[in-house]
Amino acid sequence: MSISSSAVLVELNVSTWGASKLDRDVADSVNISNNAAADASKVYKNLMAGTSLVSDISKYAARIRLYHNEMTLPWSNKGARILPVKMVLDYKAQMNQFRTTYDSMCNKLYNEYTNLIHTAQQSLGALYKASDYPDIEDVKAKYGMRLVFSPLPEAGDFRLDAASDDLRELRAEMEQSYQQDFDDRVGKAVREAWDRLHEELQALSNKLKDEGDTKKRYHDSLLENPQRLCTLLTKLNITNDPQLEQARRDLERALVGVDIEDIKDHAGVRSDVKAQVDDILKKFDW
Repeated sequence: MSISSSAVLVELNVSTWGASKLDRDVADSVNISNNAAADASKVYKNLMAGTSLVSDISKYAARIRLYHNEMTLPWSNKGARILPVKMVLDYKAQMNQFRTTYDSMCNKLYNEYTNLIHTAQQSLGALYKASDYPDIEDVKAKYGMRLVFSPLPEAGDFRLDAASDDLRELRAEMEQSYQQDFDDRVGKAVREAWDRLHEELQALSNKLKDEGDTKKRYHDSLLENPQRLCTLLTKLNITNDPQLEQARRDLERALVGVDIEDIKDHAGVRSDVKAQVDDILKKFDW
């Protein structure tokens, strides 16, 4: 099965409103009172002071982007990313849930916008200026969640009439260039999967290092994060790389039967898991 038939491209854009405004008058006053240069400081006002709704939406948007990046692999420097076909249904289901919550939060902001301006006026005091606030329709235009799926392109689809020798040569050059670019992008995606695993192994090894600190704390995420990654890598291994699968299985095996209480209470368990993790780090060419 080719990469083009086992994965799709997905592009996510979640936009938000910063709700901040540069106050040049206040900045000038601060700089003058401190005998500072005119560009020494800048003062930004929180136009939605007194409420966390705008910042909550921004944090939720960041959560959506984080999920998107975790479930996908890079394709271009920005924009579309690779999503394995076997993950599409789960991905879409989660994104639909995200969209419902995101839209609900945005609608709450729109409905309460006038009241929130009054709240901000009380919080900002003399910093308040009615002219700082955009019309509600302009605020709505700043928000949006856009998700676009598209097929991975395949070499050969150039729609070029290659009847003449010159055009045949041009088509061959285009196909060669495309194939190189395609291979480079796939290689970058595979590299990220390896990098995620390597980063997780290094973090686990460092956290399990015995430094004689009896007060060292171990959290559930110590085991949950690598276990979650092992599950993800069964689907993110888009080229079915046997080495990556072996490294994933080795990590999964190292964590079988281990729980966080064992890690907290038994130095021997920590030492054993660390030894297996270190063996994996030594075993593969990262």
